[in-house]
Amino acid sequence: MEVVLLDRLLEILRARFGSAPALQAAPEGAEVLAAMADRRVMRRYTDNPVDPALLETLCAVALAAPSKSDLQQADIIIISGQAQREKLHALIPDNPWAREAPAFLVFCANNRRHRLAFEWRQQPFVNDHLDPLFNASVDAGIVLATFIAAADRVGLGACPVSAIRNRAAEVSELLGLPDHVFPVAGLGVGWPSFAGVMSPRLGLDVTVHHDRYDESGLRDKIADYDRRRAAVQPYATQRYTERFGQAEAYGWSEDKVRQYSVPERADFGAFIRRKGFKAD
Repeated sequence: MEVVLLDRLLEILRARFGSAPALQAAPEGAEVLAAMADRRVMRRYTDNPVDPALLETLCAVALAAPSKSDLQQADIIIISGQAQREKLHALIPDNPWAREAPAFLVFCANNRRHRLAFEWRQQPFVNDHLDPLFNASVDAGIVLATFIAAADRVGLGACPVSAIRNRAAEVSELLGLPDHVFPVAGLGVGWPSFAGVMSPRLGLDVTVHHDRYDESGLRDKIADYDRRRAAVQPYATQRYTERFGQAEAYGWSEDKVRQYSVPERADFGAFIRRKGFKAD
């Protein structure tokens, strides 16, 4: 049994990364690790509803995640009202999950409670610089990732939606977010209607470093990844062909260059400053 678990874990890691660590024995929890490594982004769901109590339970599990200095700077808003979901969808119409996923949540970074504690004690907030923004964002990201992992364990599928930051000011107003609270990502949640597709990731020799950051051979490694990914998950369409033309070999790096050749969220910094954060 242990050999079977080890083989399954290594097989999944090779499929995901093109290689796997030289693991000789199945660690405790190997089955869970394999399931986590095999997770898929889920954008298609059945019509079955998600029990509100289960959603709140998953929120509780997610909010049990580590938090910077115990500041607890993450909030989750469950968008359950149909009118509210329609309004949110209208802001991000290219992302149908805000309206069509059985459940939709918005994960927020919250540096407000921390600041209010200073006001209540009539103390100056001396750390009014970029770090509070970063801390709260990381806390929210950790909670989001933990929620997804917990949802996977109960059989739910989830799809993060960063597009809510495309209309951050409008989303913030719609959700009634006060100063020093801002949306980080949405999340569509539901019971999967298919098995999903595994997206290969950059090789471990690109993203795992030992002692020092290392970019040696990076261009060749990314070219290898482009070919590996194209072989198992080719892009259905190429972006902005009117500008870039039709590429004979179209891989991940070409797609990302084309995707970010167009300005995106250039107003987000101004929005954050209006929320009361400083970028010093």
